[in-house]
Amino acid sequence: MAMKIRLARGGSKKRPFYSIVAADSRMPRDGRFIEKLGTYNPLLPKDSEDRVKMDMERVQHWLSKGAQPTDRIARMLEAAGVKEKATRANMKKAEPGDKAKKRAEEKAAKSAKASEAAAAPAEAPAEEAAADEAASE
Repeated sequence: MAMKIRLARGGSKKRPFYSIVAADSRMPRDGRFIEKLGTYNPLLPKDSEDRVKMDMERVQHWLSKGAQPTDRIARMLEAAGVKEKATRANMKKAEPGDKAKKRAEEKAAKSAKASEAAAAPAEAPAEEAAADEAASE
């Protein structure tokens, strides 16, 4: 039997409240569980002591029996100092794709050419005016 330590949602609509439970991984999220290990209330401020409450002895017991914590529970255990901090891959999902990068480069090149073209005629009359003043003196 594959055991998980995970969150089971409770609370009303748009007012989440979670129970931290040890459950068989084949059971539904809010379905049957073996033991309730604590609670998590995401509506409370992050520095509140009541935000996450866990029975650490029972959590250690289930971890020793081979229960796997979900990612969110693993982060809570890391914050509590029970589990060592795991390295996570930064998936770079926010980075634009190749086509978007090419479009951005082309746009930058066009704007650079346009700014050079706008600057060149502005400099030419200034040079001519300076040359006219020198000739008139």
